[in-house]
Amino acid sequence: MPELPEVETVRRTLSPHLVGRRIESVSVGRERVVRRTSASALIDGLSGASVTAVRRRGKYLLCDLDTGRVLMVHLRMTGQLLVADASEPRAAHTHVVMGLDDGSEIRFIDPRTFGEMVVYDPDRSEIETPDIAALGVDPITDEFSVADVRRILRGHHRQLKALLLDQHQIAGLGNIYADEVLHRARLHPLRRSNTVGAPAELRLHRAIVDVLTAAIEAGGSTLGDATYIDADGMAGSFQVHHLVYGRTGLRCETCRRGRIARTTVAQRSTHYCPWCQRIGRRSVETRQRVPDSTAASPPSPPTSH
Repeated sequence: MPELPEVETVRRTLSPHLVGRRIESVSVGRERVVRRTSASALIDGLSGASVTAVRRRGKYLLCDLDTGRVLMVHLRMTGQLLVADASEPRAAHTHVVMGLDDGSEIRFIDPRTFGEMVVYDPDRSEIETPDIAALGVDPITDEFSVADVRRILRGHHRQLKALLLDQHQIAGLGNIYADEVLHRARLHPLRRSNTVGAPAELRLHRAIVDVLTAAIEAGGSTLGDATYIDADGMAGSFQVHHLVYGRTGLRCETCRRGRIARTTVAQRSTHYCPWCQRIGRRSVETRQRVPDSTAASPPSPPTSH
């Protein structure tokens, strides 16, 4: 679940505990977490190294080491990185533990074990971590302009939601924030990207930056399962500001006319307001009715351009 705002929050809360610290010990309890290489490769790559910086690119955490190598951590669905005193009991599903020179530990916890850790050589990143090398523009750490949005939209004939989820185009957006961004930009998730005009491109760019920035300031979104927390064990609060995600059937707080509908895009549950986020027949692949799970939806509003 962690997307760009959650990973950035983990980075900000982890950095003060980790930068400048020497990693004195490493233990790996589940091989699946180090499936890209091996437990011994992770242990050898981290033991005795000091962390010089903690960065983020898209949904990836990157810890620079004084050896010249980089530790990559991907939390994926249920991964957590927590700072704890070595004397504290370890939670269930703690798969990697890094003991630091100040007596604290960095613990990687992941009930579903989809997350991973790997130490790699940045000069060989395209070979050892090709997924990082292939990431698109990061809306927070890179120079991200309206021109970038225009290039991405006009270069494809894809549904907007699917395009926003493509990490090769924009790094860091996931299911939650793609829904929230499209709502604030007043764009339907099924609209074809190359049908979006200049005013909507500007709205989309502004929505991406504004939503991600606000979510970071709120510490990310912690949903009902509470799987996401930052490195200090604190939950985020941006979920109280969600306008569409997880609000199927509820009245839209933006227009107060429509009710939030749900459909599926790119095999992901997708939430939108049929009234705010209008779509025309020429903006979709076929002339079939747009799927809508809400039986009591208002009449279709006029087409927007």
